[in-house]
Amino acid sequence: MAHPAPTQGDVDILLRADKDGIATLTLNRPQARNALSLALMTAVIDELETIAGDASVKAVVIAGNGPAFCAGHDLKEVRANPGRAFYEKTFAQCSRMMQAVVRLPQPVIARVHGIATAAGCQLVASCDLAIAADNARFATPGVNIGLFCSTPMVALSRNIGRKQAMEMLLLGEMVPASRALEFGLINRAVPEAELDGAVMEMAGKIAAKSPLVLKIGKEAFYRQLELGLSDAYDYASRVMTENMLARDAGEGIDAFIEKRPPVWQGR
Repeated sequence: MAHPAPTQGDVDILLRADKDGIATLTLNRPQARNALSLALMTAVIDELETIAGDASVKAVVIAGNGPAFCAGHDLKEVRANPGRAFYEKTFAQCSRMMQAVVRLPQPVIARVHGIATAAGCQLVASCDLAIAADNARFATPGVNIGLFCSTPMVALSRNIGRKQAMEMLLLGEMVPASRALEFGLINRAVPEAELDGAVMEMAGKIAAKSPLVLKIGKEAFYRQLELGLSDAYDYASRVMTENMLARDAGEGIDAFIEKRPPVWQGR
């Protein structure tokens, strides 16, 4: 099903389409390379809040319409509104959007084509998984225009090695999909003609899992990353115990022993 989206002028700036438990959110400002205006970031946050409470959605795909995935912040909008208040509002909203992706109960896959630069690269890094066309390119190029990519740095540095992150941040150069794959910024690089199929195949496999277990596991993954080793094991052990008490865990183990497909109930 499709859902109405906020508009900018007469154009829907965010599109949503649902199929087989997968919700695809498409950034729809193609002439602006899907630059993240305040309106677009707000629309993404609002839609993710809706999806978080939608039990029919098992996985989410974030895509971009037109020639690019996302070129980052809308610099024209930023320059048209000079001043601390607007800058603070813009970067705070961007931070909320990225954290909404991370905190969403459902796994999120970035479908990347064209370019993903600055906050667009940040969005890729914030998603749980990312599949890119093999001709896609990535960059945190703020250093080239006098604006270091400090907020993209947060997501980037939590996804790839320090040396690779600093290379991207200090040089501001385009990184091809093949190197992004080596860095660990994306999971796969596929021919552009195969991109949709690869994304939907991965999303479909996720959608076939227990939604309760996916929610438990995603939250635990990000929480334990911020803990020391001993605290991480203590926390993960508590999570495993609670998980074992869930109906779906018993069903999954029984189905494995009995060599039959599990029937998930999400509890």
